[in-house]
Amino acid sequence: MDNYKHMKELAKAHLTEVIIPFWNKLRDEENGGFYGYLDFDLQLDKKAVKGCILNSRILWFYSNAYLILGEEDLLSYAKHAYEFLKTHCYDQTYGGIYWSLNYDGSTYDTTKHTYNQAFAVYALSSYYFATKDEEVINLAKSIIEIIEKKCTDTYGYLEAFDRGFLPIDNEKLSENGVIAHKTMNTLLHIFEAYTEYYRVTGDVEIKKRLMWILDIIRTKVYNPNLHRQEVFFDEYMNSILDLHSYGHDIEAAWLIVRGLNVLEEPKYDSLLNPITKDLTNQVYQIAYQDHSLLNECEKGKVNTSRIWWVQAEAVVGFLNGYENDRNETRYFEAAKDIFQFILENVHDKRTGSEWFWEVDKDGNPYSKKPIVEPWKCPYHNGRMCFEILRRDCVG
Repeated sequence: MDNYKHMKELAKAHLTEVIIPFWNKLRDEENGGFYGYLDFDLQLDKKAVKGCILNSRILWFYSNAYLILGEEDLLSYAKHAYEFLKTHCYDQTYGGIYWSLNYDGSTYDTTKHTYNQAFAVYALSSYYFATKDEEVINLAKSIIEIIEKKCTDTYGYLEAFDRGFLPIDNEKLSENGVIAHKTMNTLLHIFEAYTEYYRVTGDVEIKKRLMWILDIIRTKVYNPNLHRQEVFFDEYMNSILDLHSYGHDIEAAWLIVRGLNVLEEPKYDSLLNPITKDLTNQVYQIAYQDHSLLNECEKGKVNTSRIWWVQAEAVVGFLNGYENDRNETRYFEAAKDIFQFILENVHDKRTGSEWFWEVDKDGNPYSKKPIVEPWKCPYHNGRMCFEILRRDCVG
């Protein structure tokens, strides 16, 4: 992979010849939406639960694939995902997006999670940009109103609720043996969603919320002494676990820069750009090994699994680091290196497959985790391709 032009050619081919055809085949013509589960052995379960996060991410994916490639057929897939979201994922009684549905579109898990609301806003904003359909952006606005009224306190965003938006334990976004009141992950994806909504609407109230979130990130989430973000928090945004998530840090580094570019507020550029540079450098120094990115480090113990989404975000994050400082050629070389690792190892070349969930440092899949499930979707790998195609990293 000698230069960026070649990288773009490979990304476009991977997008159009691997990712899009794979997800096209998962469209459920009978019950709407997309099938929710394909196991490691490529056995499709047409009656599996359909995650609403999965559906939102698919809507976002096809909307952006259409915007980049301009093929009308892609917009039809986006419309298919939108109709399922509007008709089944959205709660017509209490508002907001459910956690998951049965295969036929009936409710399965009526939990309302702020993370899920954010991804619906993200997807609807992109779909609105593609279609200019006012119904779409009005639905996004109604979900934002719920987030701001039901899911917000003085310290940040609350996360887990029952169907009627009464608080419950945040089990769905908690891991590593803790139950967190608040998480960096949810905050980051609210920021991501609000960035896209503000980009397509110019809503000044959302601009204020974006700046408020950036203040939380720089004062509570970012740890300048450890050059990382904290991950899990109590209700007052105090960290409750010694955990460094390399994938989230490199993802946050470029998503924050994207938000700053949309905001166009010099004050926040000066406050946040040093943080994104620090996060990028730290991930490069300690997590970029053997042509790929390690997963995380908990209490000093490193998880060396090469997770599909972590590799995708590393490519974009390092491209972003180079694009914002052309002297940092090490980041460009790392992005190309990890992209090649993905094409050679994370891409599952079996007929009828897409990407492995995880591989080891030598590129060997070592678990039987599914190819598709409620979290495994075309959002990270599709977006990696989109970002390579959108950027102009001459190198």
